Amino acid sequence: MPREETLSSAGTFGGAIQRPKAQQKRLLIAASGTGGHLFPALAVAEQLSDYQIEWLGVPDRLETRLVPAQYPLHTIAVEGFQKQLGLGSFVIFSRLVRAIVQVRRLLQQGQFSSVFTTGGYIAAPAIIAGRSLGLPTVLHESNALPGKVTRWLSPWCSSVALGFDAAAQQLPKARSIYVGTPVRSEFWQPAKLELDIPAEVRLVVVAGGSQGAVAINRLVRQCALTWLNEGIWVVHLTGDNDPEVSELIHPHYLPLPFYHNMAALLQRADLAISRAGAGTLTELAATGTPAILIPFPYAAEDHQTYNANVFVSAGAAKIFSQASLTPELLGAEALDLLRSPQVLSNMSQQASNLAVPDSTVQLAQLVRQMVESR
Repeated sequence: MPREETLSSAGTFGGAIQRPKAQQKRLLIAASGTGGHLFPALAVAEQLSDYQIEWLGVPDRLETRLVPAQYPLHTIAVEGFQKQLGLGSFVIFSRLVRAIVQVRRLLQQGQFSSVFTTGGYIAAPAIIAGRSLGLPTVLHESNALPGKVTRWLSPWCSSVALGFDAAAQQLPKARSIYVGTPVRSEFWQPAKLELDIPAEVRLVVVAGGSQGAVAINRLVRQCALTWLNEGIWVVHLTGDNDPEVSELIHPHYLPLPFYHNMAALLQRADLAISRAGAGTLTELAATGTPAILIPFPYAAEDHQTYNANVFVSAGAAKIFSQASLTPELLGAEALDLLRSPQVLSNMSQQASNLAVPDSTVQLAQLVRQMVESR
């Protein structure tokens, strides 16, 4: 039998599902793939420690590294649909049907009370299976443009929580509520930066997302000397897949594959240059960090541009398409902002105005209401 066809509560396949602890309600969380899906779900799970929580994910994704130490992980083989119908679409559809059957069996045998998902393709079998059993289901959509799964299946959910208020315009039939997107607790309190950067210097932080962004890295390295020559420091989170990472060497230029204390780094930054994923923007709002946003051009339905435009409309950021951005333009735009402390101060305030400090609590309460209504 294929590996993905039988689920067990230990996150492996072929074993029996454990029975629930007496009188402890059980919640299945379906969150997979990227930090943007996983970190909000983990933050909510921490608020629901009185429930018995188990996790639904996909093999070989980020959840297989982050989740098992805290919660039992079940994995299923499922993926998103291609843009055009073809033979591959039928294979994907057959996997979806099989995944729905597997999740339905898991929910039944485990006597789960409710389902919580943060969207993406893992949400489809979770929502459909939960609906078929009459279980309350809460879906959190972090993007300003709801994904296809959210648009298609939100009417089947008990409640849809939104990371951006603008997303409600795309969900006329959903019972939606704006709660923001949960972010780790350290973003809401002063954090200490371990890097040896003088307190008085201006700092630019460059972040291309959890995997880095080679295109942004290249642009930054080509214009960074413009900033460095003015005494500006640069912390450049390059990711671990950049073949040109050693091309720029300067005592005030700090290239790192990643940095564990993003809260402290963004709190210290005068300006961020980054992609526009919902998780990244939530962190920028929490820390009140002005930004130049370069949306990932291949994001599904260009949703990062929709996210970025919320911040641009609020006066918290500037946006440039990757295709139109040159090293000269990026260098000049960043330098112009860094020479204008009042402009940066205003942008910082507008970014802070977009933050929802109690987002995690609101979303956890919403999930709790659904569980208790069972």
